[in-house]
This record gives sequence, structure tokens and C-alpha cells, in this order.
Amino acid sequence: MEEEQIAPLRGVRVLELGNYIAAPTAGRLLADFGAEVIKIERPGTGDELRNWRLKKGSVSMLYRTINRNKKSVVLDLRSEAGRAAILALVKECDILLENFRPGTLERWGLGPEVLNAANPELIITRISAFGQTGPMSQRPGFAAVAEAFSGFRNLVGDPDRAPVRVGVSIGDSIAGLYAAFGAVVALYQREITRGDQATLALDHRIIDVALHEAMFSMMESLVPDQSAYGESRTRTGGRMEGIAPSNAYVCADGTSIVVAGNGDAIYRRYMEAIGRPELGIDPNLQSNSQRWEAREMLDTAIGAWSANHTSADALEILDAAGVPAGPIYTAEDIAAEPQYTARNMIQKFDVSTGEEILENVGFPGIVPVIGGASLPIRSLGPDLGEHTEEVLGQLLGMDKSEIDAATASERTVS
Repeated sequence: MEEEQIAPLRGVRVLELGNYIAAPTAGRLLADFGAEVIKIERPGTGDELRNWRLKKGSVSMLYRTINRNKKSVVLDLRSEAGRAAILALVKECDILLENFRPGTLERWGLGPEVLNAANPELIITRISAFGQTGPMSQRPGFAAVAEAFSGFRNLVGDPDRAPVRVGVSIGDSIAGLYAAFGAVVALYQREITRGDQATLALDHRIIDVALHEAMFSMMESLVPDQSAYGESRTRTGGRMEGIAPSNAYVCADGTSIVVAGNGDAIYRRYMEAIGRPELGIDPNLQSNSQRWEAREMLDTAIGAWSANHTSADALEILDAAGVPAGPIYTAEDIAAEPQYTARNMIQKFDVSTGEEILENVGFPGIVPVIGGASLPIRSLGPDLGEHTEEVLGQLLGMDKSEIDAATASERTVS
């Protein structure tokens, strides 16, 4: 008998109205842990993410990844029939996710009050650039703008160059994490409130996630340090502000490693390992603040050592000394790494590009781990409208003519 899959959110139904990465990431997280996520896509083109980083065919690997474990339903939210179908679906759902510009749902006649009238227990999770309130709430913006506005972008890169972005959509992804967390928090509050035979107030069921605030929440003591000490942090390249020695170092084989000699005891072992014990016992280098002042000298000494060792040899020496260090991996390295394999973090699928089937493609597993290894991915991001008839027909009882009316691109609202 097949073991029952771990699915803590089984029985929770989610309506996802999001495009791109933020709201779909929230939907992915909920779907990963068993929620039924119904993704609504526009007729014809669907979610724009289908074409992002598109290498072949008509569906990107990015779309297949972000929208795994979901159902795709085509509806035109600008048509009366499409909006009526949304309200009918809302009655059957626990959570609604959206990341439109504030006011868009309201213009379509699908604002929180209308949604609440259809389902007084619905959790409405909204993601936008600057939130639903405040003087900037109506401004459009993508994660790149939010990352800059939060102070995050100012700290990324080298101090003598303009700020840079990291290699992934970090702002969208973190906002998606907060949206999923907020939705589950509200779901929990709704359920315990039910025990008191009371309905959770609408304003407690609206989760308002601003991209810039999601990133700002990651900025640790950026503002407190400035407020308390007048200190403005600056870009430090591969280093971490105030912590030394902690950086990336080039090895003899041309690859680089990261070494984190952050703690005082670790630092002394570190210096022994690289053959510079005198630096380990130097009374002027016994605290992080002292070592930060001497960071250039320390990095030069460590760099001279790493340049004489391959990355494998350097990591072996540091590991034996109990110094935290690791390789800087590429995608190929990750796919071959036994640690990822042991926890089922690379899961293989045959996947369609829309034109051909690519066999045995690796996809990232589900985080966090429950039960010792990543839960299995049930399905990759669906084809456009793959589940339209199933959801609208079986869940809502709509016939073919009604489905056709709701899915046709009939632009009745500007």
C-alpha cells in the first residue's frame, strides 16, 4: 500500500489571480504542502511568466517551476461571465492571491467587499509594489524598484561601483514567502475563531504585502544602526559588514570558495590552518571589530594561501580545522551534489516546452523538509487552461456554453 503523502494543507483551496513571480510563488508554497491551487490565466497568452527566460517552444522552465502543483483555468476577468465565474469560485475557496496594481480588482468589480459578500470567510492576500495604503500605494513597480526603495540594492556590489542586482528575483520571491506565511496565519486565526462561533473580521482577513516592505524586513539593523549611531552601511563586495575575515577567495584551479571565519575561536583555528598562527594570536585581532579594521590585510593573507591550493584541497584543510567553508556552486555542481540528492532536492521530470518533450529535467525540491526529505512534486506548472473544464465543470457545474462565455476574450471593462 502506497504511503500517504504528507500534505498539511490538504483540504485548503486557493484561487490565484497572480502573474509573474510574487503571487505565484505564494501559490506554489501553498500548493507544495497540499493546498489545491487554482491558477486563473488570461485567454490566449496566460501568465507572462510562460515567456520569461524562454529557451525553446512556448513555455519556459521558469513557469513550470514557479507554478508546479497547480491547476490552470482560463478566464477573462474583464468580461461579465469571467467575473461571475470568479465570484462563484470564491465561494468554494479559502484563500485568494493577487498581485495586481492596487485598485485593479476594484475596477473590475472584484474588490474586497464584493469578495467578502460572496464568501465571508475568504482570506484575501494582496501583493503590490508599495502596499494598498499610503501616498505611494497607487504607483506601479516591479521588484527591482522595491529592492532599491528598501535599501537592499544599495548594499549589493562593490563599494567603488554602482549597486547591482542579485541573479534572481529576490524581491518577488521574498514577498511571495510573506504572502504565503500571512495567508496561513490568517487561516489559522480563522479556524480558531470558528471555535468561538464568530466570523473573523474582513480587515483581519486582508493580507497586505508590499514588495519594498518585504525586502526592508530583510535589512536587519540597517535603520536602527543609523538611528542610534548615525552609521550608514555601504557596499562591501563579498564581505559582510563588520564581520571579518569572511569572503570569497580564488584558488589555484581558478575556482573560488567561501570561508566564514566569523567567530573568535574559529578565527584562531583559521589562521593556524593557513599557516599564519601569528595572526591568530595577535592581540590586535581578537575581536570582530578589530579584524574588520584589518580586513584588507587578512584577505590578502588568506588569498595568498588559497592561490596555492586547489579548491578541493583548501576545503579539506579548512574542514579538518573546523572552519566553515564551502564551494561556490554552479547549476551543474548542484545537480551532482550528493547532499541535494540525499534530501530529494533535485527531482527529475519529463517536461514539455510546448513543442517537444525534454527528458529527465531536474527541478528544485520542496522546502522546508518534512519527514526527512523533500516532499515529491506532484506536477509541474500546467499547460494553459489545462484544468478549465475540470474546475468550471465539476466544481461549479457549468456547461460548455457557460464555460465558453467565461473563457472568451470579451473586453467589456476597460
